Amino acid sequence: MAVSVRDVAAAAGVSVGTVSNVLNQPDKVAAATVQRVQAVIAELGFVRNDAARQLRAGRSRSIGLVVPDAGNPFFADVARGAEARADDDLLSVLLGNSDEDPVREDNYLDLFREQRVNGVLITPASDDVDKLVRVQSAGIPVVLVDHEVAGSAFCSVSVDDVEGGFLAAQHLLQIGRRRLVFVGGPGSITQVAHRLEGARRAVDEVPGATLEVIRMPALTVLHGRAAGEEIAAREGADRPDAIFAANDLLAVGLLQALTMFRTLRVPEDIALVGYDDIDFATATVVPLTSIRQPAQLIGRTAVELLLRSIRDPDGDYDRRVRFRPELVVRQSTVG
Repeated sequence: MAVSVRDVAAAAGVSVGTVSNVLNQPDKVAAATVQRVQAVIAELGFVRNDAARQLRAGRSRSIGLVVPDAGNPFFADVARGAEARADDDLLSVLLGNSDEDPVREDNYLDLFREQRVNGVLITPASDDVDKLVRVQSAGIPVVLVDHEVAGSAFCSVSVDDVEGGFLAAQHLLQIGRRRLVFVGGPGSITQVAHRLEGARRAVDEVPGATLEVIRMPALTVLHGRAAGEEIAAREGADRPDAIFAANDLLAVGLLQALTMFRTLRVPEDIALVGYDDIDFATATVVPLTSIRQPAQLIGRTAVELLLRSIRDPDGDYDRRVRFRPELVVRQSTVG
């Protein structure tokens, strides 16, 4: 039979209220009493019932985080930053991987509502915000992460991906490349669409420059490799002299395919730029030029914005934070 708070109180010779204070507000209890109660808790093997406590309090000590790809190092770093900031307030982060699937995303949102989380951080699979409106209507604040929805009232933390795409293509053009290819995922992914928009702007400013678009089903190393094999099989003028990949995972796969048979050189034959500047970008056989996003800072800022919206929902503060991307040049464009 499970040990109850009453069992602990009886064994320690204190009231149930004192045991509760030791568990939740130990600063209100004399040090000697705290030690005695904690000793009894250890002796009896008492485990607090957080589910019941959450029902009484109306909220858990947790935050829900939904990302589209937990295997992507960028989102892993976002989660790490969110956890670090949440830990400052003794909060935990519950991570859900939607895999860009709206049904999985809905399931996680339902789960977080059932868990009575303090708030939800989410990189949504689409701009359909009706489901997020329902979450907020239930009294759970929502912050968009690495995403904005035009015309919505949601707090958001993002990076200017249009500028990032412009910086990537501009760099390739400045080093003399004119036949550019953009390798991205589905156009429904807002970040991909914005990065392509920025790249097109840069190309449009240079007479004679062209931009081909190759869309892959997902932003993974394997899909990057498939795109790279197709490009490497081309002949002469049909082959681009520069590639801008929508993220670093695609760029890694492209690099593998382009250099696999040592028939093409990066950057001499084809220059390559990625996006996100994940840690692995510096460890590839040819270190990758990439567009840096402050992933951990995005996570920390999202939690900070969430806590502000909880404590002061009508306060005067910036509800949309947008960071600027940074071009980091390495050997994949400048050998």
